[in-house]
Amino acid sequence: MIMMTNVLEGLEPSLLWKHFDRLRQIPRCSKHEERAIDYVIEVAEGLGLEWKKDETGNCVVKVPATEGHENAPIVVLQGHVDMVCEKNNDVDFDFSKDALKLRMEGEYLYATGTTLGADNGIGVCAALAVMEDKELVHGPLECLFTIDEETGLTGAFALGQDMLQGRYLMNLDTEEERA
Repeated sequence: MIMMTNVLEGLEPSLLWKHFDRLRQIPRCSKHEERAIDYVIEVAEGLGLEWKKDETGNCVVKVPATEGHENAPIVVLQGHVDMVCEKNNDVDFDFSKDALKLRMEGEYLYATGTTLGADNGIGVCAALAVMEDKELVHGPLECLFTIDEETGLTGAFALGQDMLQGRYLMNLDTEEERA
């Protein structure tokens, strides 16, 4: 069982925040997302889910439909695993090895001295939470985790045609507050 950082304890949905707590500990600057993809694969394997990775580094996890919804169209949930890695000048922080330090101010979550990585870490963690949630009723899903969105959409542009079967895609990356 993963112990959650105190600042995230009690936040709902708990599965999403559990995964965000783990992801914040994984270095994942653009072009260096391998460990984040490894975490996605670790979660998929722990849940007994089928996954595949293309030569670019993108990963797709197939989530079977809830019983009775097998004939629904396949929906793709997509998020990118990389983040913009910026820090304040007065902060000693190494994005290749250090975990992000989190704090709450009112109802808002921040990283101390660095970018938070919620773009698109929160979308990645939403997909991971959906993969894990046994109470959620859904048709067949493909959770697509792309690399290198922040510096040119490299992962999305290089995605192989054989990676996805779904015809409907929900991009989990948004700039809208409270979206």
